[in-house]
Amino acid sequence: MFDLFAFIPRAIVQGIPLLFGCTGETISEKAGSLNLGIPGVMYVGGICGVIGAFLYEQSADGNVQAFPAIAIPLLACLAGSLLMGLLFSVLTITLRVNQNVVGLAMTTFGVGIGNFFGGSLIKLTGSDVPSIILSSTSAYFSKTLPFAHSTGIFGKLVLSYGFLAYVAVIIAIITAYVLKRTRVGLQLRAVGENPATADAAGVNITKYKYMATCIGCMIAGLGGLYYVMDYASGVWTNDAFGDRGWLAIALVIFTLWRPNVAIFGSFLFGGLCILYLFIPTGTEMAVKELYKMLPYVVTIIVLILTGMRNKRENQPPESLGLPYFREDR
Repeated sequence: MFDLFAFIPRAIVQGIPLLFGCTGETISEKAGSLNLGIPGVMYVGGICGVIGAFLYEQSADGNVQAFPAIAIPLLACLAGSLLMGLLFSVLTITLRVNQNVVGLAMTTFGVGIGNFFGGSLIKLTGSDVPSIILSSTSAYFSKTLPFAHSTGIFGKLVLSYGFLAYVAVIIAIITAYVLKRTRVGLQLRAVGENPATADAAGVNITKYKYMATCIGCMIAGLGGLYYVMDYASGVWTNDAFGDRGWLAIALVIFTLWRPNVAIFGSFLFGGLCILYLFIPTGTEMAVKELYKMLPYVVTIIVLILTGMRNKRENQPPESLGLPYFREDR
């Protein structure tokens, strides 16, 4: 039988990396930058967190403390993701290289960087299996609220997650508020819709694009850190991320560029990703593969419906993916 109370927590855990990636990409796209390098950014964020945790655990010699165990991987993740954001910004905003090409190249570059350093750390540990296990650090990232297990079903569905899961929801809510209710959000959306008009109004286009891209990459990088430290229980294996970065980009379209809607959208996508584990299919592997296609099928349906409705508020920013030349005003 379908166990709903077991399914929902796993769907939420599966969807948190997607929520981080979706929120980060939404900020970037609202400023007109189509960053297809999000999968690579998430990969770099994950491996940078692993490097920080690995170095700390080696230096701590078994005496792992809570604050540095959380702070070091977190700062390493943010720093690595920021560098990826700066790289994308320099190439696409300053040098005006095609955003699609740069994004795809950054995805390949990020995965390559992650596999290189991941493989190097695996060799340093001398492990018999191709993976790194950082269980001491992971224990602090995946630690739940102390009263979660004593509150029954509510605790299991709402309170039984690591702190980064709640951080993802909070960031999405704050992002939605800033984009819709603040002057900074208004100017950011103006940059993505019509940069020439925003420029004429005195808005610094380059500054907003750089900030949106870099902040978006840092948020997306946290998705990689969450995947390794919480979802995978501190185990790093090369090429283990799968297509989560691409699902995060698809989720941006599915949620119509609304980070608050992405909270529920990410949980839905997370559920669709693991649905094949809860529906009996016997030995029919082909049926399981069809279930794995559900997130992409849903996205395609949303695209079709959005195109049919043709409402402006449901469309991407008008200048998305287009470089801005001030001389063309």
